[in-house]
Amino acid sequence: MKFLLHRLIVIAALPQSLADRQKLGAHYEELNLRLQRQYHVEGISGLLLMYPSCLLHVIESSSEVLVSLLQNLKDLQEEGRQVETAKVVLMSHDLPNRLFHQWSYKVLTMQTRTLGEEAEGESTDALVDTVRSMILKLGTHLEIASEALPGSVLEEAPELVVPQEVLIRLLACPELLSPQQYLQTYHSPLNICMDSGHVFGSSCATTV
Repeated sequence: MKFLLHRLIVIAALPQSLADRQKLGAHYEELNLRLQRQYHVEGISGLLLMYPSCLLHVIESSSEVLVSLLQNLKDLQEEGRQVETAKVVLMSHDLPNRLFHQWSYKVLTMQTRTLGEEAEGESTDALVDTVRSMILKLGTHLEIASEALPGSVLEEAPELVVPQEVLIRLLACPELLSPQQYLQTYHSPLNICMDSGHVFGSSCATTV
């Protein structure tokens, strides 16, 4: 069954007590398989990068799958054992094609580059655009190196990895919604009156 393709980018802080980040990767592997069976989607693609103190997750699938993943992230955040502060960086709708051919995760141990002092005053929009453009470059690079696993590509080209510093700064931005705030907005009904003369809360229409 065909469906509209959407892309979600989320970030989250990892607790210092999380000794084994591989377990979090395994959790998402199991969750993705369960959601694929539940919603009968063509597939879930994307990339989960787990830094020493935070994570960056890019997911491509149907809207139902992305909402379920946000709900799960909210639950993980409330438990506080695997994820702490979480933010929705970007949601892109009705995409013509996928950036990633499959879903995978990578535990990062190498030091990623920093932005330098000149970038310390960048706005939230500029930081979000940095994340978006670097993910697009990474996806393009993976397309060219189609035979290589994402993990090996990231080790060979660490300049393609979004700096952890950027994600930490975005986690502190009040403009970005938490998973809970995003879900509340998503599920809020739109009470729009199209000049019908109907008064909300009334059992009859009024004349105009």
